[in-house]
Amino acid sequence: MKVILFGATGMVGQGVLRECLRDTGIERVLAVGRSPTGQRDSRLVELIHDNFVDYSAIESQLSGYDACFFCLGVSSIGMDEARYRHLTYDITMAAATTLARLNPGMVFTYVTGRGTDSTERGSLMWARVKGKTENDLLKLPFKAAYMFRPAGIQPLHGVRSKTAWVQSIYVVTAPLLSLLVRVAPDYMTTSEQLGRAMLKVARDGHRRPVLESADINRL
Repeated sequence: MKVILFGATGMVGQGVLRECLRDTGIERVLAVGRSPTGQRDSRLVELIHDNFVDYSAIESQLSGYDACFFCLGVSSIGMDEARYRHLTYDITMAAATTLARLNPGMVFTYVTGRGTDSTERGSLMWARVKGKTENDLLKLPFKAAYMFRPAGIQPLHGVRSKTAWVQSIYVVTAPLLSLLVRVAPDYMTTSEQLGRAMLKVARDGHRRPVLESADINRL
């Protein structure tokens, strides 16, 4: 299987990249991003690209792939709705519409979050924007599309947040997070479980297009 990964340097993307490179069934990983991953593997191809609403210059390098793992995302804290919508909805849909046209047999997996509002009418701005993004992704002509809604994620195996204060919290709370992964699977997963579940769905599909933390852990 050949896969495209967006957001490989973020916390979620780091975990997904690790699981892809550990999987002997993965023939190639194309990591599209603004900066190098720092990883070395004969199956990893890195494509540095800084315009995430226009892929016309690199379209020839985006075809021939079986799956896409879209792990780009930002926090809505301190952001107005127009800016958050651009960074969440516009950027995701620009990539997805391009890939759907170039790879109609592709499985597209989008990492969103617990509490996403599928009605698009709730009071939480971020949840409405995420909900519209999910809904419109599911309308695209992919072979299949899946929305992953993890709640808490424990980073493992050297996976780190790029935000210093967030990483500090992960370090301090690591024992508690390990416990929650075991006793509260509806609310916690790990970077390893998330990456492995995404690979599983890309290969075998799933009966539902939206997967919560408990679904991810079962996979």
